[in-house]
Amino acid sequence: MRTGFYWDEKCFWHGGGNYAFTLQIGGNVQPTMGGLPENPETKRRLKNLMDVTGLLSEVHVNSADPADFETLARVHPPEYLNNFKEMSDNGGGELGLRTPFAQGGYEIAALSAGLATSAIADVLSGKYDNAYALSRPPGHHCLPDFPNGFCLLNNIAVGVEDAIANGGAERVAILDWDVHHGNGTEAIYYDRDDVLTISIHQEHNYPIDTGDVSDRGSDAGEGYNINVPLPPGCGHAAYLETLERIVIPALTDFAPDIIIVACGFDASALDPLAHMLCTPQTFAMMTELMMETAADICDGKLVLVHEGGYSEVYVPFCGHAVIAQMAGSETSAPDPLGEIMIARQPNLRMQAFHSTLIGEMAASFGFE
Repeated sequence: MRTGFYWDEKCFWHGGGNYAFTLQIGGNVQPTMGGLPENPETKRRLKNLMDVTGLLSEVHVNSADPADFETLARVHPPEYLNNFKEMSDNGGGELGLRTPFAQGGYEIAALSAGLATSAIADVLSGKYDNAYALSRPPGHHCLPDFPNGFCLLNNIAVGVEDAIANGGAERVAILDWDVHHGNGTEAIYYDRDDVLTISIHQEHNYPIDTGDVSDRGSDAGEGYNINVPLPPGCGHAAYLETLERIVIPALTDFAPDIIIVACGFDASALDPLAHMLCTPQTFAMMTELMMETAADICDGKLVLVHEGGYSEVYVPFCGHAVIAQMAGSETSAPDPLGEIMIARQPNLRMQAFHSTLIGEMAASFGFE
């Protein structure tokens, strides 16, 4: 496989202050050394692990130009972009909810969107069979004019709109397996039928008031938005069953020109912001299923764009497993908690409960 890998050290220089975990400091909330859990180390350590194992030498490494104003404005109103740029030029600040940035934050966010945009364009053009964009800051919570949940620009939507505007694609499917609901991407495409959005997430984690099964789209987009809210404690079996019973049938029916995955690793068992039990093997097998599906319906065109994942120790192993799968590589970074994670998976009774819930949702979407 010809796999593109997009990253840039400057994306790791994005920073936000005045937070202790997800709380603003002040009053009885003391400062912490780490600040927000969205920090550069999970991504930097993923790239470092690829260096150490040799996987980086098996992919085609690229940076990209930042997305320009015209490209960003296909998704985000000029007023929002101008306000963001002005604050960025004058020392930084915060827009929306939990989205602080320092001076130069606008340029770094535009670079993050540019990585995703270039990855999508290069796969659509046939330069690569598939691609992974190590974008930071993430994007799937960002609405057109309201950034939230660490997301300042909607990286995937910027890349999708660029591809559509330039004739690279007419129909795009976005699968979001970040553990949090992809509310920003949903909002952008809620009334459109040319972009299918599917979000698998922990129910009412973040945002707490979005992501219900009943939210199916509106107007022309009715039926083109699918939410799969899973209860806390779901693991390997539940995620694979969700792909097999809901995601793959939906993708097959839609027949997109490309599949794009909002690839968060915060459904892993060690993540501090969620309560799921996925492992590197889970993410690798989900990637394998998406590669097979893409091969069947869109000539294998598949792009993964990095979103969340907040365990500095475990995210690198999850990401390495995914990228090795994409590249068809035998280079491995064995799960250091493999036996422990197998033991922590839900018991048969809980797996049966999860399977029943997934079956009910599949039926509600018309998939038997």
